[in-house]
Amino acid sequence: MTYIENIFICIAIPLILSLFFRTGKERRFTIFVIVGMGICLLSAYVSSFFVGYYGASSVASVVEITPVCEEVMKVLPLLFYLVVFEPNPGDITSASLGIAVGFGTFENVCYLTENGAESFSILLIRGISAGALHILCGIAVGYGVAHVFRRSWIALTGTVGVVGACIVFHGVYNLLISGDGGWKTAGYLFPSGLILILFILKGIFSRIKIEIE
Repeated sequence: MTYIENIFICIAIPLILSLFFRTGKERRFTIFVIVGMGICLLSAYVSSFFVGYYGASSVASVVEITPVCEEVMKVLPLLFYLVVFEPNPGDITSASLGIAVGFGTFENVCYLTENGAESFSILLIRGISAGALHILCGIAVGYGVAHVFRRSWIALTGTVGVVGACIVFHGVYNLLISGDGGWKTAGYLFPSGLILILFILKGIFSRIKIEIE
């Protein structure tokens, strides 16, 4: 039996202690990493509750229930940060990435605890697939929410759309890796490939903006 609460406490305590000696953006990012780990812990309980409540099969749980629970719960602390502190767009993206890093890291640690660390290739694949998926969703939510909140008339519907897109990303990933052969390989490469595309597009748009200015 894996006691994920104990794992969370063990990892979170050093990060919490480091906050006493960090300031500004470093402290804020660390806080959101801790929050992301806590959200990962809570989402495990929430997903398990809905799986049991609906009597869902393993495929239905990973394709339909888990993506919704995880992506909705990851955006909640970000929205709280937005409403209460009214940060600038850059801080919104950083906060979203911090939550994604904490969530993905804690999820991988729990996977290691449950399945062991004997196979380097499997763990590497998990890092560039499941870990990258949460980073991808963090990037999408960060940039998306920062954009829609500049325009109050689409803030609500835009946020729902961004979260919905992340749920679709997550569901497609889980569906692909549940398959065999080429489909599973495509699922493993899907998150990292999209991150690479977003990175290239970010560089292109940055150059265009500089040329216009």
